[in-house]
Amino acid sequence: MLAFRVLALDPAPFRPLYGLDDAVLEAMGASPTIVRRTPGYPCRVSLRDAEPGERVILLNYEHLDGKTPYRSRHAIFVRDGAERAEPGVDELPPYLERRLLSVRAFDASKRMLAADVVEGRSARALFALLLGTPETSFLHVHNAREGCYLARVERA
Repeated sequence: MLAFRVLALDPAPFRPLYGLDDAVLEAMGASPTIVRRTPGYPCRVSLRDAEPGERVILLNYEHLDGKTPYRSRHAIFVRDGAERAEPGVDELPPYLERRLLSVRAFDASKRMLAADVVEGRSARALFALLLGTPETSFLHVHNAREGCYLARVERA
């Protein structure tokens, strides 16, 4: 099976938001929340669901940039103070395994080539299939139900 790596977001753009007062974040269009239940608040930097009592910041993020019809931004959660997760080769973070996923394959020009929906626990096979197409440059993984961006996947 083709080897893959799940990539978390870089925390650098979010660090200036860590620890800011709720009112300041809200004035910037972000929404801070103290988590009351888990799962439900998947952090795109740490690639895990926030735990009850943790503070998360809900904000708008451009996860597919550039001059493409598929340019996209949407709401994401980032745990306040999160550091970047670095899963190993073929490691599927549990927060992906427990969700229904929408997986989208893109070429180097950021044009969508294919898409499918899969239960997270079965995602490895779909990743291998989509990344096995030579034209595929990367995958974007989204919640199939909520629709939010979760992670990028590339060949290892």
